[in-house]
Amino acid sequence: MTRRPVLLAVVGLVLIAVVAVVAFQAPALFGGQAYKAEFSEAAGLQPGDRVTVAGVEVGRVTKVALNGDHVDVGFRVDDAWVGDRTAASIEIATLLGSKYLALDVQGDRELDPDTAIPRDRTISPFDVVEAFDGLSGTIDAIDTDQLATSLRTLSDTFRDTPDDVRGTLDGLSRLSTTISSRDEQIRQLLAGARNLSGVLADRREDFDALLSDGNLLLGELQERRDAIDRLLSGTRLLSQQLSGLVADNQAQLRPTLETLDRVVAVLQRNQDDLAATLQNEAVFIRLFSNAVGNGRWFDNYICGLLPVPSIGPLNPGGC
Repeated sequence: MTRRPVLLAVVGLVLIAVVAVVAFQAPALFGGQAYKAEFSEAAGLQPGDRVTVAGVEVGRVTKVALNGDHVDVGFRVDDAWVGDRTAASIEIATLLGSKYLALDVQGDRELDPDTAIPRDRTISPFDVVEAFDGLSGTIDAIDTDQLATSLRTLSDTFRDTPDDVRGTLDGLSRLSTTISSRDEQIRQLLAGARNLSGVLADRREDFDALLSDGNLLLGELQERRDAIDRLLSGTRLLSQQLSGLVADNQAQLRPTLETLDRVVAVLQRNQDDLAATLQNEAVFIRLFSNAVGNGRWFDNYICGLLPVPSIGPLNPGGC
């Protein structure tokens, strides 16, 4: 059988990616205790969204499915107690439309996993993004020419009415004319708004990651600020302790410092003498080392010990 290294490499990378995703998501999606709740609508909630109790993440949503006239939402909770009168609500996580499931834990006994939280204890939010999407589609489908014709006909019909009514209808006629003349610009504006909302929806995960990273950065800055504050507080306490130490030992330190100052002054005055002494001492040490450097004997040369007119051949010529 012919081997295909490229195909094998692609399949291997796909398997590695699947294993990595399962390894990272399995604790959140399959760990903990499973519960369910009934909502009147999903409101954009998706599997994998967070489940929180008092603002703390305790699990993930595992299922969102339509069941007759309501939506069944399955979720798992890890290391958190859920009471039998717990309420659930779908909350907006970011301005881009991502959601999360918030639990208001109540009750005296633990919630039965087989008993769903009923609709009278669940809340679904109003999705503004979907409303605007529907509005743009509805406005885009309006026949502006027909609308202008209808308003103009209505204005002509009530032309002989009192001045107040006629002025109102004239204003409606001018409004319809303006809308009709700006039809193409309005269509382009709505199309651009639809494209923008689509791009934002496609980039929702990127924006969520950006906001999460921003929260991490702010948390790190807060920790660094606290560390700097503790450092400054410790430095202030150290300076206070040192000031107290100096104040407590001033009577003992003052005489010592004065004596040390006098010693330094004496050494400064005799600096030249000390330098000459050290220089001459070096010559003496060198000659003394030469004299005793031959074992146990002293080796030296003394000139002038005997007078010049010496007797015999000991010192015939002096030094």
